Amino acid sequence: MSSVFSKIVSGEIPCYKIAENENYLAFFDINPIAKGHTLVIPKHEIDYVFDMDDDLYSGLWVFAKKVALAIEKVVPCTKIGVAVIGLEVAHAHIHLVPINGIYDIDFSKDKLKLTSDEFLELATRVSAEVQL
Repeated sequence: MSSVFSKIVSGEIPCYKIAENENYLAFFDINPIAKGHTLVIPKHEIDYVFDMDDDLYSGLWVFAKKVALAIEKVVPCTKIGVAVIGLEVAHAHIHLVPINGIYDIDFSKDKLKLTSDEFLELATRVSAEVQL
């Protein structure tokens, strides 16, 4: 059974896309813990991040870095926090979260509620900053 992220890759489920190339996709988390919270995934469905071959794994991190630098240009923050949890969706992914302090990346806190227009406006601005 394909993951929700594979359905996003195939276009079955829409997303607020930030960046994409032949191997990776970055899009906003629809239940963000911070404005600009982004998910970066390999397009090939692999459940566990450490099951990826070295080239795909290292490529994912290089792609994520480019996306993180773009987010940082648009969303006011001290840094972009990174989390790899791997339990909530059976598809390897990296969380990029704009943070100003360590507790800003607490996944148990209430999720933000952004409108579609807010997501679209932010996605347009961040996408414009991505240097692939």
